[in-house]
Amino acid sequence: MTAEAATPTTPQPAAGEPADDDGPDATPGLARRTLAVFARNRLALLGAGLLAALLAFCFLGPLVHPTDQVHTDLDQASLAPGEAGHPLGTTDLGYDMLGRLMHGGQTSLEVGLAAGLLATLFGTVYGAVAGYFGGWADAVLMRVTDAALAIPALFLLVVVAAMVTPSKPVLILVIASVAWLSPARLIRGEALTLRSRDYVHAMRLMGGGGGRAVFRHIVPNAVGTMIVNATFQIADAILYVAYLSFLGLSIPPPAADWGSMLSSGITYTQVGYWWLIFPPGLAIVLVVAAFNFIGDGLRDAFDVRLQKN
Repeated sequence: MTAEAATPTTPQPAAGEPADDDGPDATPGLARRTLAVFARNRLALLGAGLLAALLAFCFLGPLVHPTDQVHTDLDQASLAPGEAGHPLGTTDLGYDMLGRLMHGGQTSLEVGLAAGLLATLFGTVYGAVAGYFGGWADAVLMRVTDAALAIPALFLLVVVAAMVTPSKPVLILVIASVAWLSPARLIRGEALTLRSRDYVHAMRLMGGGGGRAVFRHIVPNAVGTMIVNATFQIADAILYVAYLSFLGLSIPPPAADWGSMLSSGITYTQVGYWWLIFPPGLAIVLVVAAFNFIGDGLRDAFDVRLQKN
């Protein structure tokens, strides 16, 4: 046996075959680096922990502390925290404050999450179409966006919400109809850059159309920007829910959300009923801060320069 025959050879990839770095392990490796960068951000971890705790409090808490949030009981109205088995007292209509905080959180989180995700999805497609096609299509679509952004969002929300009967689906659509503007401009900028990449030119040469370019190349390659923006959109949507509820445009009773609870509690500020104000106010601050911390962490995690460190 010759020396050449005894020496093991390393198989080489065939022409056109991806190298090992581009194989199946590439995506898990990228995911691990992304999670590692996210984990180095302590505020992001704090935000994730706060969000998990708030979700458990709102959706699992009623199983541990069941309360009646439909029927009023004026005999139990405005009890101080700790009285008659009510850890956070009762409202002016006799609702258990702790239970109402949980049920109100469900409404705020559901509407905020749904509206933020819907706004991000629509804004992404809108911005990707405008940025990829350019020309007159970009000019028309962006002028519509600029005109809408020139009007204060809260003013638009108040006008639209006053024209319809508030409900969860209606609030989601109303808030999303205003919140999609910022993602559209952001993704449009990404699309202007991505449409000049080599793989997009190659797709065109192979006969691919605009729809394939937008949904198979532009949008997937902007997913990092989408995810980061979605966290901020959700935080803004939760604040919009609170704004509308504070102005009296919330879901009709007996349903509640944190904004309507805060609005009702303001009435009793002068008589010292602090438990009607601080719990919902603190909950709003915590959930918005949690999403902002997570968004900052995700922004760093998707930064390629930080992944290499």
